[in-house]
Amino acid sequence: MFEEQRARLFGLAYRLLGSASEAEDMVQETYLRWSRRSSATAGPVEVPAAWLTKVLTNLCLNQLDSARLRREAYVGPWLPEPVLTGDGALGPLETVEQRESVSMGVLVLLERLTPVERAVFVLREAFGHSHAEIGDLLGIDEAHSRQLHRRARAHVGEPRKRFESDREQHRRIVEVFMAATMEGDVATLERLLADDVTAWADGGGTSTAARRPVHGHAKVLRYLLGLGTRPEAARVSLEILETNGEPAVAIRDADGGALYAVMVLDVEDGRVTATRTVISPVKLAFAAAQLAM
Repeated sequence: MFEEQRARLFGLAYRLLGSASEAEDMVQETYLRWSRRSSATAGPVEVPAAWLTKVLTNLCLNQLDSARLRREAYVGPWLPEPVLTGDGALGPLETVEQRESVSMGVLVLLERLTPVERAVFVLREAFGHSHAEIGDLLGIDEAHSRQLHRRARAHVGEPRKRFESDREQHRRIVEVFMAATMEGDVATLERLLADDVTAWADGGGTSTAARRPVHGHAKVLRYLLGLGTRPEAARVSLEILETNGEPAVAIRDADGGALYAVMVLDVEDGRVTATRTVISPVKLAFAAAQLAM
């Protein structure tokens, strides 16, 4: 029974934490508690899925409290751990809400929320729980759940426009953008970059990456052209993969296949409004393991 719930629980934990490795830990702890509960004499659980969801959510809320302190001391921009989603690792991503809730852009925005606001947002937006159900899961009343959801939605905003666009067009833009970056095609990059584009890079303090976001058309253009001229650029291969529900670029060693970086692009109205690149080896470990399967 637990194995039937594992993928859903992992998808929930990842949305709450933005970390695949921590999500795995929370799912494992939930399993241990389920195992102990099943072997006890307390009687059967009436609705196992609800029991597991409640236990996992509360574990993640506790984890978020400590994660907030760690991220305040994080070196450089913080980005979520990328997860390859083409094989359903985070559950179904069939609706705009489901894809939005695992995107890097939205996961970064969720960092603005309190842990309980984040839980309400994820349970409502990604999993479709009613406010009455959310109240039962979090130990709050229905009206409070509605209030928290409104507050969370106000903080997150309405980024859905880019999720409702043509996904094939998004993929083509990613392909053209990366080719232009690697080839130093200034004209194409100038055309594709939005005026207010921002480039984020997460090296975690252990890999070379910009310590601050690069903002603005001219600065991001110079930044990208610099990437294409680095010596290691000639020794990598690029692969377009679905990551966090969107087309993304996996940058790998051309010979051994080691994963060096994952870059996700925000695309609106045919132009790139943001690039988010994860370079930290720690944060790439989960995606690298997926590629090795």
